[in-house]
Amino acid sequence: MPTTNILANLFTTLFNTEDRRKNSCIVVPTSKLGLEVLKTLKNEGYIVEFEHIDDNRGGKFKIQLSAKITKCGTITPRFKVKKDEYNIWEQQFLPAYNRGMLLVTTNQGVMSHKEAANKGIGGFLIGYVY
Repeated sequence: MPTTNILANLFTTLFNTEDRRKNSCIVVPTSKLGLEVLKTLKNEGYIVEFEHIDDNRGGKFKIQLSAKITKCGTITPRFKVKKDEYNIWEQQFLPAYNRGMLLVTTNQGVMSHKEAANKGIGGFLIGYVY
């Protein structure tokens, strides 16, 4: 069985669904990291709602979109970021200052780069969305 990058699959599905101007999508399979990423996207207003459906085959996410995603993607390899380096990565992955967010996995869970910077913690970049 081929291994799938669940996060890349999640972002690709979100982007393609937004691109087709649909308002919901289903993402298969799921992961704990995917769940955390969706929670962060919901907190930041990029998606309206999501539901985790356990079907005993890897699960699936049913996601309600809010038509706010222009582009999104994973960042591989997962670059390590120090707490004062977010602006460097922002310039690299985001189109403009204060537009979009980087997703960072930290020892306190997945959060936006702004939240991580406010808390003064570093982590690993896992994706971006704007």
